[in-house]
Amino acid sequence: MIIARKYPADFHQLEKVLCRQKPDRPVLFEYFMNGDLISLINGEPFAELNNPADQIKAIISFFHKTGYDYATIPSRYFGAFSFENTEHEKKATVSLNEGSAITDWKSFESYNWPNPEKGDFELLNHLATELNEGMKFIVSAPGGVLENVIDLVGFERLCFMIYEDEELTGKIFDEVGSRLLRFYEICSALDSVGALIVNDDWGFKTQTMLSPEMLRQFVFPWHKKIVELIHQNKKYAILHSCGNLMDVIDDVVNDMKYDAKHSFEDIILPVEQAYKLWHDRIAILGGIDMDFLVRSSPETIKVRCRKMLEATGSKAYALGSGNSIPTYVPIENYLAMIEVTNE
Repeated sequence: MIIARKYPADFHQLEKVLCRQKPDRPVLFEYFMNGDLISLINGEPFAELNNPADQIKAIISFFHKTGYDYATIPSRYFGAFSFENTEHEKKATVSLNEGSAITDWKSFESYNWPNPEKGDFELLNHLATELNEGMKFIVSAPGGVLENVIDLVGFERLCFMIYEDEELTGKIFDEVGSRLLRFYEICSALDSVGALIVNDDWGFKTQTMLSPEMLRQFVFPWHKKIVELIHQNKKYAILHSCGNLMDVIDDVVNDMKYDAKHSFEDIILPVEQAYKLWHDRIAILGGIDMDFLVRSSPETIKVRCRKMLEATGSKAYALGSGNSIPTYVPIENYLAMIEVTNE
């Protein structure tokens, strides 16, 4: 499939958005693309690429052809570490209570904690020559601080553990957080990386998973350290976090100091409202609701996207989905969304 991008790649345009400025033209943002879509756009089967270098090259090609100023590279493509008992990427759905690797001090002390330096990080610098002029990499981690702890412990068990053994709870968060911090330290130092996605879901549709006070005690300190480190390396920190974060948005902006927020749902807070509330404090990325993107006609999608670009002038805003582009998003609907930036 041939896609004609109108503008040359220019990561500086996304940088302007992340700095809450107005770019010279509309900017696209997306976190994750499915392999079928990559295959369709590139004209070759992505699933048959077994070499990480070839997979990353294909991702670069896709992002360039479809009009992005970067390529987002999830950590699995360069062999980064993961926490045992976290197999969620291989499943369509998963219970938050499935974690069982750590249940007490004995299982904590015997757990085989991964080496955060595992991975071919230099592969990204090596493949920087494959980036089209003006492009950068955006890297995401093997899950987030809260996500990985829930995966290891189980959500219900974690809720009990916080009250029954606060010290053990803190130790688990520290082991997870310190490893993710080291991961971001390595990645943010790479010249080929322009920004980093800190992916960690914190909320349900009506409230945060843990109370704001618990998040501030166990989760947010590690996010603050991660963002500080990313900024020290003169890179941008993008928070991808699903759920209702209304009660902690001040923490995200004022304490953790994220540059941008990604992941929005109409049923929680439509991106149009989120932009009005927050764009002068934090950049707003994506937000075209997943259910809307799947169920609506291409023309209806174009109308909403046009209105969003007109209302924002692209200042502190990049157009994209509310979460990602999985296989169930109709190709014609995805194309309708991104084609608006070329009008």
